[in-house]
Amino acid sequence: MTPTLVQLRYLVAVADCRSITGAASSVFVAQSALSRAVQAMERDLGVELLARRGRGVDLTPEGARVVRLARTVLNAVDAIDDIGNPHGKDARAALTLVTTPTLALDLATDLVAAFTGRHPTVDVRVRQHDSREVLTAEVGNGRSELALVDLPVDKEFSTHFIQEREVVLISPIGSRLPQPLPFRLLDGLPMVLPTPGTGRRTEMEAMFSCLGVRPVPCLEVDERLAWVTGVTDGRGSVIWYRDVVSRAFGSRAEIRSFTPPLLRPVGIAHARRPLSRAARAFIAHAVHNAPVREPVR
Repeated sequence: MTPTLVQLRYLVAVADCRSITGAASSVFVAQSALSRAVQAMERDLGVELLARRGRGVDLTPEGARVVRLARTVLNAVDAIDDIGNPHGKDARAALTLVTTPTLALDLATDLVAAFTGRHPTVDVRVRQHDSREVLTAEVGNGRSELALVDLPVDKEFSTHFIQEREVVLISPIGSRLPQPLPFRLLDGLPMVLPTPGTGRRTEMEAMFSCLGVRPVPCLEVDERLAWVTGVTDGRGSVIWYRDVVSRAFGSRAEIRSFTPPLLRPVGIAHARRPLSRAARAFIAHAVHNAPVREPVR
């Protein structure tokens, strides 16, 4: 039997979310219903499309092929829908994306430019906030449709993994620290940290507690520029993404990986409600076209 459009959309959602649970949330159906639909398609085609692994799933080679064809079919269906639009294919759409200044500087800029190049009729507006809590509140209250954010976030939101980014230690020139750096050497290390009580500071303190280390705060501030000057003035080290180091510090600091490498997942979060076509297209683009970041070994 020929797969239905619903089955194809469900399978593509599984490919984007890499889990049955996440896919069901993203298309607003019960997990059991999505699983039955995909299993029925596997029976009808006579091939396995998904390889289950713990809580997640991978596409089999046949599944990857079907997903590639399904995207072509679904894009064609959307194009046919546009014929019924009184403004046709030239109608403009708006999409609001909220993210942190750090992710906006590096990842969001590249993604938005590439996306609008492929979708010139979509106007993407990027809003910035320092706090991850504010980001999720923005999508929760509808001011922004999507958030580009560090994962995980509250389970009330649907999420789509994009990539893992390496977190490194940036220190003043002349710091006598090994490369790579064992986590235990963070104990007693002078550090530039976010202000107490903020979401980012709470996350860092939780990480330090798990590692059994207690860095010494030498500067507590939330402004990114103050993080840079705190390091370049020799006051202390800062933990940040490797991707932003060259832009923010140039050759004015020393960069060290941790051992083992410290990786942080980044993805797109949105409220559990139907998304605009522009938002769905942006998620698909981000999941499949984000630049690959590899930790330095």
